[in-house]
Amino acid sequence: MKLVRTLFLCLVLVVKLSYSQEEGEEVEVEAEAPEEHAEGPGGEADTPSVVVDERKPCAGWMGGVPGTPGHNGASGRDGRDGRDGTKGDTGEPGAPGEKGDTGEPGLTGPEGPRGFPGTPGLKGDQGESALLYRSAFSVGLIDRTPMPNVPIKFNKIFYNGQRHYDDSTGKFRCSIPGVYYFTYHLTVYLKDVKVSLYKSDKTIMFTFDQFQENNIDQASGSIILHLDTGEEVWLQVYGEEAYAGIYADNINDSTFSGFLLYPDMKTVNGDR
Repeated sequence: MKLVRTLFLCLVLVVKLSYSQEEGEEVEVEAEAPEEHAEGPGGEADTPSVVVDERKPCAGWMGGVPGTPGHNGASGRDGRDGRDGTKGDTGEPGAPGEKGDTGEPGLTGPEGPRGFPGTPGLKGDQGESALLYRSAFSVGLIDRTPMPNVPIKFNKIFYNGQRHYDDSTGKFRCSIPGVYYFTYHLTVYLKDVKVSLYKSDKTIMFTFDQFQENNIDQASGSIILHLDTGEEVWLQVYGEEAYAGIYADNINDSTFSGFLLYPDMKTVNGDR
């Protein structure tokens, strides 16, 4: 814009200068004309008049010809940031975002004060008597040397309240299905001992003890088994008669014992 203004001023000065020169030439021409004029009818001389040539450009007007518009100037610099406007109204809540990952567990807080005692619960149903699920025996040996490969008959009865042990066969017969514990302690004398515990004609475990001359030794074993109704458990000498060193007398005992640890749940619930 400054450039356009400068060009416009320059154009005005040129036009003025040109006009001044033309006016000076007209004045000189008028000066060369005769100073005296013929008198008019009234005896007065005619007053000289200035003749304006209307064909000349810009006659009687000081303005020049409009110039050609200049080029657009370069953009000015950005102005300063305006002041912050007033706070707008609160917008509507946006849609809920996706659920984030589970954070790390926080630290355990301090223990709170002890609460008040709760209301006592309702009285439960009467349970079944433990007498329904008792099964135990403990027996000892009377004969000094039992026969091999047949059930050992422990005929000395320490306890057989439910009569689940049969002293005529030497076998314990399960009447209450559940988990049982069996154990035996045998005196070893004169021969080696190799004894096995059977469950329904299947060997479950072995115990071997080597006899030391002029000495009395002990062989023992224990096991926990699950039994179903009708299954039997017993002890017998395994192998040849050379391993039948089980001994008993009035001061040395060989014993076999067992008892029910807990019955099956189906038995407790009455689903037998």
